[in-house]
Amino acid sequence: MNLRPDPTFYPTAQMAMSAPVETFAYTLMLSPDGSRPDGLAVVNVDPASGDFGKVVHTVMMPNTGDEFHHFGWNACSSALSPLTGHAFLQRRYLIIPGIRSSRIYVIDTWPSPAEAKIHKIIEPEELFAKTGYSRPHTIHCGPEGIYVSTLGGGGPDGTDGPPGIFIMDCETFEIRGRWEIDRGPQDKHYDFWWNLPRDYMVSSEWGLPPQFENGLVPEDLLSNKYGHAIHFWDLRGRRHLQTIDLGENHQMALEIRPAHDPIKEHGFCGVVVDTTNLEGSIWTWWREGGKFHAKKTVAIPPQPAAADDLPPLLKGFEAVPPLITDIDLSLDDRFIYVSCWGTGEMHQYDVSDPMAPRLAGKVEVGGIVKKTPHPNGQPFGYGPQMVEISRDGKRVYWTNSLYSTWDDQFYPGERGAAMVKADVGLDGGLTLDEKFWVAFPEGYRAHQIRLEGGDCSTDSFCYPNV
Repeated sequence: MNLRPDPTFYPTAQMAMSAPVETFAYTLMLSPDGSRPDGLAVVNVDPASGDFGKVVHTVMMPNTGDEFHHFGWNACSSALSPLTGHAFLQRRYLIIPGIRSSRIYVIDTWPSPAEAKIHKIIEPEELFAKTGYSRPHTIHCGPEGIYVSTLGGGGPDGTDGPPGIFIMDCETFEIRGRWEIDRGPQDKHYDFWWNLPRDYMVSSEWGLPPQFENGLVPEDLLSNKYGHAIHFWDLRGRRHLQTIDLGENHQMALEIRPAHDPIKEHGFCGVVVDTTNLEGSIWTWWREGGKFHAKKTVAIPPQPAAADDLPPLLKGFEAVPPLITDIDLSLDDRFIYVSCWGTGEMHQYDVSDPMAPRLAGKVEVGGIVKKTPHPNGQPFGYGPQMVEISRDGKRVYWTNSLYSTWDDQFYPGERGAAMVKADVGLDGGLTLDEKFWVAFPEGYRAHQIRLEGGDCSTDSFCYPNV
């Protein structure tokens, strides 16, 4: 335990924006066919270094078939909570769940990122026995523990009971148990996040394991059987408060991004596809009059395409949907970044007015039909996917793999792992960095990124900006 708070913890998002610039990024690598172990790549992101844009260290796991997807820290700025915080924790361990194996790895990043190593492995049997959940997905460091969302319940196919959230101890990494006391009607899960001082949580829905593990199920999509609601919870009471159904045609409500300044009671959710017109959309949610509300504030249309240029899944539509698979919000709550994985675009919206987002920048790279190369001439396989923003908001990083079986459906054939960076203009706008291109080991794909010292989807803050 530290004798003083970790210097990477900040009371406010505004203060975190002045943190030291990141010099390393942690990126998950997965073996799409499960023939080799998944791993964690440490990437040098310091432009003054001779290793800029290179993998300088890897931590390879002792098992196969994990399918790394999302991960997070054991502790972050939420530890400074005045009510329940543990201010003397360290941002030291990365918690990496295997979404397919239900195994969890704890990675020690000390004494330096280039010496990261396995600290502990939690086998799936322990997770099943203590929670009844499976398919761990999103990690958030809370003031008093590590919160982990799951996509599956019990049983071999994960449909024996609904998925939910469980808690891990942030120092011993023991699984404590289920978080929910009263889950109400919630029966699917995906992402979650919170406003700590306001004492509420927001969660979203993707689908149950049979709907995603072996690929998208077209019949379920066209029958609107994937998730299409967001849920609001009493955080301390651990009980369900309200559900907002976005409409059954708005299939797969994924990333939840609340405003970083806890004074603000709004946030955003990305929806992958509208089954009536193939649009992707961003929804703004807010609390007013003691109730939560949500409104579609961005709609991104599909792009026409010849059937011969499309994978079998899309040939009948003769169009490419944007497929919004990730969104991220800058720490100043000004810009939201939207990954259009299908069309090969990264959009940047100015959300200073959260009810009227304005397109401020866009870059094209990859895409099902466009196949836009990177400015350095390299082909960018798949499309922009997991996106992460530096704390100062000046750099945006992203990778290209969604989920192994979905990659194969929408982008048949092996396309290779990629991680790129774009620089952000003072008033918005994006420019891809021609010199930043990460070469990963052949046969691997790259998914989520975490930045040294924290980033824009890691930390939650307990004090309002000044």
